[in-house]
Amino acid sequence: MMPFNVAPFVGDELKYVEQAIRNHKISGDGAFTKKCNAWFESRFAAQKVLLTTSGTSALDMAMLLCKFKAGDEVILPSYTFSSTATSILVGGGVPVFVDIRPDTMNIDETKIEAAITERTKAIAVVHYAGFACDMDAVIAIAKRHNLKIIEDAAQGVMSTYKGQALGTIGDFGCYSFHETKNYSMGEGGALVIKDSAFNERAEILREKGTNRSKFFRGQIDKYTWVDVGDSYLPSEINAAYLWAQLQRADEINQNRLATWQFYYDELKPLADAGKIELPTVPPECQECQHNGHMFWLKLKDLDDRTKFIAHMRANGISCVFHYVPLHSAPAGKKYCRFHGEDRYTTRESERLARLPLYYGLTAQDAAQVVATVKKFFT
Repeated sequence: MMPFNVAPFVGDELKYVEQAIRNHKISGDGAFTKKCNAWFESRFAAQKVLLTTSGTSALDMAMLLCKFKAGDEVILPSYTFSSTATSILVGGGVPVFVDIRPDTMNIDETKIEAAITERTKAIAVVHYAGFACDMDAVIAIAKRHNLKIIEDAAQGVMSTYKGQALGTIGDFGCYSFHETKNYSMGEGGALVIKDSAFNERAEILREKGTNRSKFFRGQIDKYTWVDVGDSYLPSEINAAYLWAQLQRADEINQNRLATWQFYYDELKPLADAGKIELPTVPPECQECQHNGHMFWLKLKDLDDRTKFIAHMRANGISCVFHYVPLHSAPAGKKYCRFHGEDRYTTRESERLARLPLYYGLTAQDAAQVVATVKKFFT
């Protein structure tokens, strides 16, 4: 069976992991962690980047830095992974869902303002499949209502919006380096901070509520417990694994984009014939660049998608659907609310299927995927 995903491996990961072990430093915040932080800060022109144990923990930190009070609301799409909403709850907020755009599967920026109340404190956007949300519109809304912006850019590393790296545009950005992502450390993530006023508290949250980072910089003679926090600092072994891939970041990115473009070019005739729908770049994002994180297509309806996925698997290809909308989940019904009409979220989620796409997918395998897709429609 052709896998849906293979975690990236460039060849130098074991060398760097061994270095971390031989340096007798495998817990967090060693040389490799600092190298990774600095790489992202330099490459993405980010004020501050901190590696975390996961994309979820990066989101947790972002929400905690917002200092929500009981009843404070955060607007987000329902079509996302549970972490986006769970982190709002961890931070003390209430998730308020709005509908998505069918062309990008991102939050519909035209639905945000109507969902704002006197309790609204932030907007959490999700850059689905590495395609940017309409950030100009989101920023304008946030400014009018004095709201924080949290970018869930778990899938958006190396994507840009009008020249800016996704994750660096809002107040906080959150990346994931899970094994399913373009760059991986097995389990891991990173928090991007725009305003340096949040740096010190972010370090404290990340170090179990202590000012340990200041101690290691020699700014204080001992460290102590000063705030809430958690264990958000990843192992040096994980950071060393990621460091190897950052050295080949452009190669990985171009490889994935090439596969994505091959799929698109080969399947466009099916889209032109009205048999499937493919991702589209909206007019406001013509200057944006995605990262080839995911290739999705849409079938006619849920029944058609079910048959399509079964067809692909019967022909030896792993093909999967994606999120079940959070507002329909048990926790979503218990802790959250959906504002406005669910016109697209459920309908579009039931039509979407994802094709295998990973670094190192061979041209032969990609051609087999395309041929098998086409076979379904003959």
